[in-house]
Amino acid sequence: MSRTAVKHEQFTWTRERLHSLITKRLEGFRFICVANREPYIHVAGPRGIRCVEPDSGVVTALDPVMRATGGTWIAHGSGSADRETADLHGRLRVPPARPHYTLRRVWLTPEEERGYYYGFSNEGLWPLCHIAYQRPVFRDRDWKQYEAVNQSFADAVVEEIGGERALVFIQDYHFALLSKLIKQRVPGAIVCQFWHIPWPNPEAFRICPWTREVLEGMLGNDLLAFHTQNHCNNFIDSIDREIESRIDRESFSITLRGSHTAIRPHPISVDFDAISASSQSQSTRDRITALQDHYRLNGLAVLLAVGRMDYTKGILERVQAVDRLLELHPGLIEKVALLEIGVRSRSEIAAYSNFQEQVESHIQAVNKRHRTAAWEPITLVREHQDQHTLTALYRLADVCLVTSLHDGMNLVAKEYVAARADEQGALVLSHFTGAARELTQALLVNPYAVDGMAETIWRALSMPVEEQRCRMRRMREVIREHNVYRWAGKLLEQAARLEPS
Repeated sequence: MSRTAVKHEQFTWTRERLHSLITKRLEGFRFICVANREPYIHVAGPRGIRCVEPDSGVVTALDPVMRATGGTWIAHGSGSADRETADLHGRLRVPPARPHYTLRRVWLTPEEERGYYYGFSNEGLWPLCHIAYQRPVFRDRDWKQYEAVNQSFADAVVEEIGGERALVFIQDYHFALLSKLIKQRVPGAIVCQFWHIPWPNPEAFRICPWTREVLEGMLGNDLLAFHTQNHCNNFIDSIDREIESRIDRESFSITLRGSHTAIRPHPISVDFDAISASSQSQSTRDRITALQDHYRLNGLAVLLAVGRMDYTKGILERVQAVDRLLELHPGLIEKVALLEIGVRSRSEIAAYSNFQEQVESHIQAVNKRHRTAAWEPITLVREHQDQHTLTALYRLADVCLVTSLHDGMNLVAKEYVAARADEQGALVLSHFTGAARELTQALLVNPYAVDGMAETIWRALSMPVEEQRCRMRRMREVIREHNVYRWAGKLLEQAARLEPS
């Protein structure tokens, strides 16, 4: 798809169409999805056990796909009551209210979680793959735990396959070794992987001490997908630099020791119809009124930002831009407010805990500089918000700020557009998100240029209603057609054609 046009299909992808495709195309296959994050977490509390849906873009995208396919989702069982709610094999049916698929939980020791997840995955691979100027940290002990956890997940996948034909769909950077481990034991399985974060240029990736092991592990896939063509190019260049293999740049495939891996761009998306419908419900309208009262937003133009407290998300730059906006346009005092939904994340990692303290300090300073007796410019919300509340927040926001320093896709941008069935509001979107390649009618910004971002926010706040409608309508057309079911359908249909002989 080009940056300026949407390639229209003769039909719209829906959950039903995806289910039909899976039924026909994957008849006789076990469908298994592997992700670090589980879609439903059980937590023990003073009032008993409650089920929590985590704040995760991966979960948001994959849960509707799993409901359509009815397969098995294998994930780390991280909740304090997860063992109590699963059977002896770690399995349970989800969603709790109306089960559609099976969740298989894998249990990790604290040492394994610390080394595999917080260590190699998030102190090593995460900053390495994001151009956010955070130095990656690599330790031998973390790598050993990463290898061990990938092996534990391979054991669970092989057990779930149980000798049947299977399509295994692996998610993200936590499992760079998994496809090779599966293929060694079940050569006939179709294995594909979606890498949700960016892939850097080969010079940057060489920083990883286990570059060859990671790359060879990923070449165990029959299909390896990224958000953008640029990420595909970078991966192939990394292979070309490090591993002796046969690379076909016309077909975008790599052959290593007789095994073939197709490399393809498949930009992920959201369930457009579900979000759009929810945004128009009476319960959402009621929630909007309650949120306006709770956060004292009545009569204010609302800027909204949603995301984890992560140094890649451009939060500090966003806060600085609001500060500059109020300096440049003092007439906005007591007329505009930023609602920053910033849930603490990975606080066990020093870089994250330090960053979170820095954000809170910056917000306090901006509020102190501009506040009046009846108003503060920035409200930081640290609590997790469920999808219904987020949809209401999207509807009440005049401007949504997605200002990541580097992002594979960023689904908040797409959720905001999907929620705007009224065709109102403006999206300010970083050039450095994958979403910027599709949502070209957003107001695109360089988050490192704080003054420019402040003026773009001013432009968004001043945008005429007809221009809002025109831009939002065109972005909604893109997401309506290129929704999460199309993403999964195209990717899985392509993977199914790669069944080993």
